[in-house]
Amino acid sequence: MKKVLVIFISLLLTSGVFFSCSSDDEIKDSFVIAGIPDQKVSDLTRRYSGLTDYLSEELGVVVQYLPTTDYSATVTAFARGDVHMAWFGGLTGVQARLAVPGSRAIAQRQRDTQFHTVFISNKNVDVSALQDLKGLRFAFGSESSTSGHLMPRHFLYENGIDPDSDFDGPPIYSGSHDQTWLLVQGGAADAGALSEAVWQKALSSGKVDESQIGLFYVTPPYFDYNWTIRPDVEEKFGDGFMDLATDAILRMDETDLLELFSAEKFIASENGNYAEIENVARALGILK
Repeated sequence: MKKVLVIFISLLLTSGVFFSCSSDDEIKDSFVIAGIPDQKVSDLTRRYSGLTDYLSEELGVVVQYLPTTDYSATVTAFARGDVHMAWFGGLTGVQARLAVPGSRAIAQRQRDTQFHTVFISNKNVDVSALQDLKGLRFAFGSESSTSGHLMPRHFLYENGIDPDSDFDGPPIYSGSHDQTWLLVQGGAADAGALSEAVWQKALSSGKVDESQIGLFYVTPPYFDYNWTIRPDVEEKFGDGFMDLATDAILRMDETDLLELFSAEKFIASENGNYAEIENVARALGILK
């Protein structure tokens, strides 16, 4: 098995991405992947360490993981070519593909065809419906998150709530789904919205104190996470490389690795699946 280089050392802090001390030639010749930092760093490290190993074996090239500091930094790294393929949320995937014409959403999990946001609340407040959130302290995830901000904001508006004026102060942006439920559980926020997958994982791990926090609303479904790849991988790694990378993702059957993505398997996707996400983002002024 080829030696896989996993990058964790920052040389470009101001840009929001991290580079290792690998030589310029190693970086130049590598297939670089990234993913939005939607969970704590230790979980992301385990996830992408295993994936770089798998992809290097399948693709026959050195694969490197490029950690990023936030969602927008992941999009920026993809847009300028520092990253060739990335695990995006629905919104960040749209932003990346708009920035790089010809890039393609190639794969998703089955759950991403029917994804949901969950709304949770601290049990010290009386909340049973979205309308009960008025006057409370509320937490979103990252501002660029589909399930942690875009779609919950959309459904709040649909239920007559303006997140910018109806809460007790401006909404909190926690930066990640894990941080959102921790803020609510700790009482720093009365309620919040996060990815259904992250919430279910936190419950199953026993980390959630269900005497302090609970779910009260699940949104209608929408398309969300996706693997998106740049078109210039064909020029860099050879004709057919986009299909080769797609097949490697779709063939993946390593249970332990799939579990790190909260997936049973990956299935094919396409850009058109995320048209609703783009429309909602434009309607809310998040995309211009």
